[in-house]
Amino acid sequence: MNKQIALFSILILILSSVIVFAQNQGSKEIILNGGKMGNITFPHYTHHGVIQDCMVCHADFSKEPGALNKAKVQGTLKKKQVMYETCLKCHKNRKEAGETSGPTKCSGCHVK
Repeated sequence: MNKQIALFSILILILSSVIVFAQNQGSKEIILNGGKMGNITFPHYTHHGVIQDCMVCHADFSKEPGALNKAKVQGTLKKKQVMYETCLKCHKNRKEAGETSGPTKCSGCHVK
């Protein structure tokens, strides 16, 4: 009987962890305000699969919806800070390493 309780407890713990992890994934895609160049449809889940460490991107802004734009409005982030210091830097490094990368030109992300 104790074995069954222990196994059941472990199963509940694993399922709870999976549910919590799934809830912390954020949106599948996020539409970002790209200014005059046009909005950016950011493939959030694709980046999860490639980067796997949320803090690579979220070191400068929280994981809450709208946090990037909010940080820009509050002045804690410069207008193009994340794009230059995180996005383009990663895309260019991956491209130079011969790995699959995201766009490295403005028109690759911005859509008018």
